[in-house]
Amino acid sequence: MRPRLPGARDDKMRVLLTGGGTAGHINPALAIADLIRRNAPGSEIAFVGVRGGREEDLVPREGYPLYFVESVGFTRPLFHPKNLRALHLAIHSPHREQTQKILNEFRPDLVIGTGGYACWPIMKAAAERGIPTAVHESNAKPGLAVKRLKRYVDRIWYNFEVTGREFGNSEKAIRVGNPLRENFENVDRRRARDKYGVLPGQIVVLSFGGSLGADALNDAALELMQNCVTMHPEVLHWHATGKRNYNAVRTNFEDLELYRSPNCCLFDYFYDMPYRMAAADLVICRAGAMTLSELAKLGKAAVLVPSPNVANDHQTANAKALADRSAAVLIPEQELRNGALTEAVTDLLSNPRRLRELRANIQKYADRETEKRIWQEITGLISGKKQEV
Repeated sequence: MRPRLPGARDDKMRVLLTGGGTAGHINPALAIADLIRRNAPGSEIAFVGVRGGREEDLVPREGYPLYFVESVGFTRPLFHPKNLRALHLAIHSPHREQTQKILNEFRPDLVIGTGGYACWPIMKAAAERGIPTAVHESNAKPGLAVKRLKRYVDRIWYNFEVTGREFGNSEKAIRVGNPLRENFENVDRRRARDKYGVLPGQIVVLSFGGSLGADALNDAALELMQNCVTMHPEVLHWHATGKRNYNAVRTNFEDLELYRSPNCCLFDYFYDMPYRMAAADLVICRAGAMTLSELAKLGKAAVLVPSPNVANDHQTANAKALADRSAAVLIPEQELRNGALTEAVTDLLSNPRRLRELRANIQKYADRETEKRIWQEITGLISGKKQEV
């Protein structure tokens, strides 16, 4: 376990964390919860999300209470009929009894949001009551919920330097980095490989398309297995399809008879991602900011395939920042159909020097002060409110 930080305290905090839809919003909230639990162990911590989001699975696994509010994301294009309901909920959900009851019952000292439409209702309601609030933006381009909350919250925490300009260089916008789960700090490569029985000299390729999966990456991963991995027994390939895609991908996996190759392994989701990533020699994934921070912390060579289905195409901006500095390989999703992933991976696996270069360069993006900054912010917001009272 990481040591407690300067300013650790024994008095109780009551903190609500909110964010969801995808693991990219939930994992930073869980990391902040870990930080609070370690440095103020008597604290009460709970989460707020929406039904059907990944938080409904991930949060209870960590032992935290989970409340629900009503909120849905906006659909592109803006004038899509589904957005009428999204707009209605955006206006009314902060004031509904369901939302207000959470604040009345939990009585938080602080509410922290990590983006996604799930965080809007409770963050807006808490800010209107004068409860201290902070929202964290992990990506270079802020999402819609964070943009809408910026006028209400007390603090805006962000990761990329360029993001500060998106908030008009406001005094309440503070660069803190991306908070990571404790396991990303404490697990090393040898221990992780021993955990899974990886043989000495085996090359581990890890691939996944985010918590919800990605059809294009699933197809490309099976192609990589068929055209490369099956012919190289020294390569061990772990691929996560995403829960909603698993059955369909499993059918294709069996039709291609990939089950005959014990080095081709299919999963629905990696609940043990810190260990899987620590064991890997090469990671193939999307370019969400949290994933990039994890790769940097562990120093992993990576092939990045940005999702084209995110607001402001922010994943391409994230990936390009690394690729331009030889810290990752960037493949646009549309190029996957041309066998670009198999070609790139084959080249990398035959070029150990290039893999070492990617590992060394991505480590330069690891931020070692994130926890300290966030903890100072948390204690400052709560202490400031108590002094007002």
